[in-house]
Amino acid sequence: MLFDTPIYILFLCIVVVAYWRLGFRNQNRFLLAASYLFYGWWDWRFLLLMIGSTVIDYFIAIRIADTEDPRVRKSLLALSLVINFSILGFFKYFNFFADSLGHVLAGVGIKASLPVLLIILPPGISFYTFQEVAYIVDVYSGKLPASRSFLDYGLFISLFPHLIAGPIQRPAHLLPQVQKPRHWDSDKAFDGLLLIMEGLFRKCVIADNCALVANAAFSGALGKPSLVVTLLGMYAFAWQIYGDFSGYSDIARGSAQLLGFHFMVNFRQPYFADSIQDFWRRWHVSLSTWLRDYLYIPLGGNRKGEANTYRNLLLTMLLGGLWHGANWTFVFWGGQHGASLAVERKFTRGNPVTSSAAWKVLKRIFIFHVVCVSWVFFRAQSLGAAWEMLKGLGKWSWRPEFPAALLFLAVFSIPLLLLDIYLETSGAEYCFAYSPVRWRVAFGLACAVVIALMGANQANAFIYFQF
Repeated sequence: MLFDTPIYILFLCIVVVAYWRLGFRNQNRFLLAASYLFYGWWDWRFLLLMIGSTVIDYFIAIRIADTEDPRVRKSLLALSLVINFSILGFFKYFNFFADSLGHVLAGVGIKASLPVLLIILPPGISFYTFQEVAYIVDVYSGKLPASRSFLDYGLFISLFPHLIAGPIQRPAHLLPQVQKPRHWDSDKAFDGLLLIMEGLFRKCVIADNCALVANAAFSGALGKPSLVVTLLGMYAFAWQIYGDFSGYSDIARGSAQLLGFHFMVNFRQPYFADSIQDFWRRWHVSLSTWLRDYLYIPLGGNRKGEANTYRNLLLTMLLGGLWHGANWTFVFWGGQHGASLAVERKFTRGNPVTSSAAWKVLKRIFIFHVVCVSWVFFRAQSLGAAWEMLKGLGKWSWRPEFPAALLFLAVFSIPLLLLDIYLETSGAEYCFAYSPVRWRVAFGLACAVVIALMGANQANAFIYFQF
């Protein structure tokens, strides 16, 4: 399976070597073929699905660009949105809504036998669907000309570094890069290698080891939920999901730079946020800005009064939560963040900001714990399991394995905290970005040694592969 990390690195090396031996248009043809191979290796039927939706949006965008009739343009936009969200909704949410409807009907005394289908979720469908929607909306609004080359548009959608788990690329940022010749830049390629090494460190050393503690806490292997078990689970999963997804984003960005592309920064030290709004400016930036520009602002944003602003915040985050998965835990997680954003806006808007260093530290600690509590719902298998985990905060018990678990978690979370402190204070995109070459080489080699010696001895898929 090409999604496994070692196989992916081998695949990337082969692609890079072959890619830079070709001319511009052949580079695009080769990359499109390689991306389709990468995606279709697991199940060719999912490749046909992606190609089908790509073809549909390619022709709809051209038709939108070529007609001046506003009714036709609006109808074509609606057609594209219906097709894209219908495909996403069927594969991701059909069984979820059928099951939920069945429970509602049963609750009012109606017995209904609703169909439950054996549906396998196509990898990355949420990510490439959002890119297609962004493209159609941008063409419709005149922000971007429609691509007249299916090769270019198809490559924009399917470029393999971002295909499975993002970052969600903006059409105006990536598509022009696809359409222009690219040239080898040794400095950018070296930056790309260091980004990949840092990403592997975040994933294989930090995330996969923290996963051992998180899985033990949430599965009951550490005992029933108690204060220590719940805190271990919360903190371990907080660092696991951050290391995992930021690691993937770094690998994707580094891979893109080896091919001459630039991807947006997807994480900016989110656990240093001093508000929930600030957290979403730092966490999964490609998704949060997509939700802002293509959902929150079209709903009215903050332009139609405070009550509507609160409604728009809550609705945007509820849908953002549902985007993550077909489970009420994700809906509740999104609702938590939406409500937090609304409450935060209510009580901080127009109030003077205290800027003392001590107050900023306290705010960051508070926001970190608000986020950690919400992660319980993201990680738990059900709302009931999440509540049971949180109720453990009021229970005390002690087991002899707790000190080892706490030490293990500290060993594999503090390095990422220190790395983020460096990145936050330096403003660099990766460690030692502005240092002499010898320090950057030393950093890369150190990452390789640490990954080899301390990488968790288990195969953990990237968390966001399931979304």
